[in-house]
Amino acid sequence: MRAMILAAGRGKRMRPLTDTKPKPLLKVGGKCLIEYHIQNLVAAGFTDIVINHAYLGEQIEATLGTGQQYGARLYYSPENTALETGGGIFNAIPLLENSPFLVVNGDVWCDYPFNQIAGSLTGLAHLILINNPEHNLKGDFHLEANKVYSEGTPRLTFSGIGVYHPDLFVNCTPGRFSLVPLLIKAMEMGKVTGEHYDGEWLDIGTPQRLEKLDQRLLA
Repeated sequence: MRAMILAAGRGKRMRPLTDTKPKPLLKVGGKCLIEYHIQNLVAAGFTDIVINHAYLGEQIEATLGTGQQYGARLYYSPENTALETGGGIFNAIPLLENSPFLVVNGDVWCDYPFNQIAGSLTGLAHLILINNPEHNLKGDFHLEANKVYSEGTPRLTFSGIGVYHPDLFVNCTPGRFSLVPLLIKAMEMGKVTGEHYDGEWLDIGTPQRLEKLDQRLLA
C-alpha cells in the first residue's frame, strides 16, 4: 500500500510565515512538519509516498528530493492551482497504483501508529477520528459500531488520516473538488468505517499553534 501526504494548501492562516515558504516546510523541533510524517510512515513500512504540491511546490521537491535520506521513494503530484483534497487525491491516483492507499494531511502533527491501518479498509474509506479540538467543538462525523455517519451524536473530528479505495473516486472528473461529498455519499451506502484515536494530534493551523508545538518538542 502506498501513502500520500497532502501538501498543496496555501497556508493563508500561517502568514507571514508562508509568504516565502510552503507550510509543510515550516519547522518544529528542528525538523520540517512534513518530515515527521515521512519518517513515521517509513517506520510503519510505507516507503512509497506520493506528495502533492501547488504553492511554492518546487521548494518541497528541492528539500525532500527522492526521499532516499529517509529510506523512502517519493513521488510528486504537482498542481498548477490547488485542487482541494478530493481533486488532489484524484489527480494523484495513477501514482497510487490504482489500489487502496493511505492519505494524511501535511499540516497536522500526530503520533498515530500507521502500521495498524494497513488492513483496516473493508469498504470505500476508513477514517481516523479524534476528540473534538477547541477549534472544531461541533465535530464532523458520528462513529457507531465502527461505521461512520454524517449525522448523529456524539460527534468526533476527522483527523485528516484515512485509507481510501480508488472506487471512491470512480465518477470523478479532473479539477478542483472537495472530498467531503464523496465521503458522505459513501457513508449513506454504509461503506465508510472508522476508529476513534485518542493519542497525540495537533492541527498546525496558526503561527501560535506552530510555536506552541515547537517549544514542546524542543523541551
